[in-house]
Amino acid sequence: MFNYEEYEKNCEAIRATNMELLGIFEKDLTEAGLSAKTINSHLSNVDFYINEYLLREDAYPMEYGAGMIDMFLGDFFIRKCMWSTPANIKTTAGSIKKFYKCMFDHNKIPKKNYDYLCNEIKTGMEQWQADCAQYNDPGAPNPFFFF
Repeated sequence: MFNYEEYEKNCEAIRATNMELLGIFEKDLTEAGLSAKTINSHLSNVDFYINEYLLREDAYPMEYGAGMIDMFLGDFFIRKCMWSTPANIKTTAGSIKKFYKCMFDHNKIPKKNYDYLCNEIKTGMEQWQADCAQYNDPGAPNPFFFF
């Protein structure tokens, strides 16, 4: 049986940890000399992924996100985010990739998780962008409608 109070408690703990991780990421981006606008864009993209998507159906911590990028960018982001375009799929993937590189650099995830994420992005990007373009075209068949 699903215990909503326990789920909320777990999400609250994960959000607190995620805030610390986003702080580490922001510090690295600042030290890299990125503009405030670029930093805010990366932080917003990653915050949505780790604090909205990963906590949407279950309380998944950041570490699980490296293995869930295909479900996010290849399905959820296209169907549920009204702002999804082929271009911002690429920029969102870039933000998430930078974040997980930062997490690897700070020993928060193992290299195999970062490598898996990078491979998923590399192999999935073209299809995700094509599906998004088709989904956003009102005259095209829905790529997510199955019989």
